[in-house]
Amino acid sequence: MVEDIEIREATLDDIPEITSIFRDTVRTVNSRDYNEKQIEVWASGADDIEKWEERIKKFYFLVAEIGTNIVGFSYLSKGYYLDGLFVHKDFQRRTIASKLLRIMESRVSINGFDTIKSDVSITALDFFDSHFYEVEKKQKKSHKGQVFENYIVYKDL
Repeated sequence: MVEDIEIREATLDDIPEITSIFRDTVRTVNSRDYNEKQIEVWASGADDIEKWEERIKKFYFLVAEIGTNIVGFSYLSKGYYLDGLFVHKDFQRRTIASKLLRIMESRVSINGFDTIKSDVSITALDFFDSHFYEVEKKQKKSHKGQVFENYIVYKDL
């Protein structure tokens, strides 16, 4: 457990740290469930800076900080869709993701929705299961020539 986690809205100045966390987490944490080619394709998403700028401007996008370091982030699209939840590879299993998730669930309720949904990786499925999410369906998604198995999960709030 980590003390002194500050949660705030992301700014465009956070993009270098956000993309670093995204790339490193995919390459280290998710590598146990996906092959090398899948990991490289997935991690390359960190390079699309315009897409990250758009996410921060358009979505409800939060970062978690300890001191001056960003250690996690999450963003919500469509008012109810958890589009991303990543925690720095060195800060896994320290309640950061849980805190971000609780805030996102609250935001979904504030936005007037009864259910939160997300596409989650094989790696993240146990985390979401432990937070009372149900699997709507298992799916295969194609991205840049690679097929990724993941799950659509939801939770009634």
